[in-house]
This record gives sequence, C-alpha cells and structure tokens, in this order.
Amino acid sequence: MRLLAYDEAGTARLGIRLGPELVPLATLGAGIPADMPGLLALGAQALAGIAARAAAAARIPLAGLTLLPPVPVPGKTICIGLNYALHAREGGNPIPDYPAMFLRGPTSLVAHGQAMIRPKASSKLDWEAELAVVIGRRCRHLAEAEALSAVAGYACFNEGSVRDFQRRSTQWTAGKNFDATGAFGPEIVTADELPPGADDLRIVTRVNGETMQDSTTGDMIFKVARLVAILSEIMTLEPGDVIATGTPSGVGYARTPPRFLAPGDVVEVEIEGIGVLSNPIADEAPAP
Repeated sequence: MRLLAYDEAGTARLGIRLGPELVPLATLGAGIPADMPGLLALGAQALAGIAARAAAAARIPLAGLTLLPPVPVPGKTICIGLNYALHAREGGNPIPDYPAMFLRGPTSLVAHGQAMIRPKASSKLDWEAELAVVIGRRCRHLAEAEALSAVAGYACFNEGSVRDFQRRSTQWTAGKNFDATGAFGPEIVTADELPPGADDLRIVTRVNGETMQDSTTGDMIFKVARLVAILSEIMTLEPGDVIATGTPSGVGYARTPPRFLAPGDVVEVEIEGIGVLSNPIADEAPAP
C-alpha cells in the first residue's frame, strides 16, 4: 500500500495511491483518522481493510495535487550519521560501533516536487539519499528481534546538509536544520511490500540526470531493526516518527573538487521498490 498526504485548500488530506490515481481516505466514510500518525497506528490488519475498500472507491488524478511530506509534521525526525561503510571511509571516518544521531525539525522538510532551499548564509548545500523508516506503533525497549514489528513503512529522504555550518561545531544540528533543506516523500510504502528491514535495496541520487550516489541499503552498518532497537532504548517511539537511516558514498563534499547544489539543479533520490523523490533547488528569497 502507498500512503501519501496532500494539500486541499490549506488542509492536509490523506490518500492511497493506485497507479496514477488517488483514493482520498476522507471519502471512505467515518472511522478513518485524518492524520497520518493516527492512520498508521491502526496497524497492518486495519490498513489492509482500508486498502480493500479503496480498491472499489472513486479515484481522482494524482497529477496536479500539491503533495505534502507523507507525515506532514513528524513528532520526531531522528537522523543517523555515518551509517554506510563506504560513506564513512570517503569522509576519512572510522567505522562507528554506535550510531551517530541527531534530530531535524519539521520546518527543515519539504515534500516531493517542492524546492529545497539553498540558504543565503551558505553555498554548500549537499545531497544525501536516505531510506526513511516510519514508525507505526508506540514502543519502548524493543529487542532487535521484534523491532521490525514497530515499522509501518518506508519512504525516500534527501537529508540535505549545509556542510560549512555542519562543521562549525562538534554537533551537526546547525547544518541539518536550515529551513526547507531536506526532502521527504513522495509516499510511504507499507512494510509488507518490501523485504524485511528494506534490506539490500538499490539507492541512487541523480543531479540533473547524472548519477552521484549508487549503492544498496545492504551497505548499512546498523540495519533498520538494530536502529529501532537502539532508539527505543533511549526514547519512546510513536506513530509517525521518522528515522532517516544515513546516506551512502558519493556525496558532494567528498568529491574532487567538492560539488554542491545550485539554483536550477534538480535532485532525484530513487530507492528500489519505493519510488523517486524529486526536488528542484532554489535560492532563499530575499527578506521582505
């Protein structure tokens, strides 16, 4: 099942995508939550029932809709750093024995098709293709063997990084939270459609059609189940929380010479079985 969020006259709506068409969940009758966390919290069996109802329901064209991040305002977006072995090596970093982690705020995120913004404070906006894990139930202290039961689905994520600000301190928060520098979407693919833990899926970044990153999720140092278990030891994970699981090798700062994103560029993140997240790059607008 492919779940997405879209804007309708300033209100976030949810839908199930069926090819080039969408079934608005609000048309399926009462009892379906209007927010993505609430929908995911229903669980796989209830979602399957909703999908069966949607198969026979009226549809609208997907083209022309303004998409939102599939979880429009995540309660937590937890990002993992240095989680691909080749990426760690390209930056001259040792292979970690515990994941680096930091948070992104919701104002740093945009949807599929929306512009990622190069801030006026920096010209060093970099791309980072990532697999996003979306949590489906409230959980704490999960063992690794049961951790995937808490995952509702997966999405594409472009964890755009403002590199000079990222390196201004030992903490990465500044470089990861400029407004509209990260992209999330276009939809959530439920876990039943993918291999367990979304393992060994091809993950690619293209800038203006040129391939920059080309790897698989099999190169992850900490797999999805391990990440969910570690994070649930630290904090309560809740429906709609998002885990961005790190990026493979091929980022811009590690190239010779370094390459960064500029206005007019178009960045695509594609993950096998999940889809393509595409965003143009624009400069931050002058202050009014």
